[in-house]
Amino acid sequence: MFQPTPVYDRLVAERGDVPVQVRGEAHRIHRDLAQVLRQTSTSQPSASQSVFESKPPHSDL
Repeated sequence: MFQPTPVYDRLVAERGDVPVQVRGEAHRIHRDLAQVLRQTSTSQPSASQSVFESKPPHSDL
């Protein structure tokens, strides 16, 4: 595992513990995405279109 050094401790004191912050955000995003995926899987509309499929262009004429 990673052993903190005086330089690392000083950086954490100055800038915050960035790896911990990034891990926290990654966990939050993972939870949010899991919730969205659960909601979409339970409410599958009959003619659903994937967000990854291309959509026809809108004609605003």
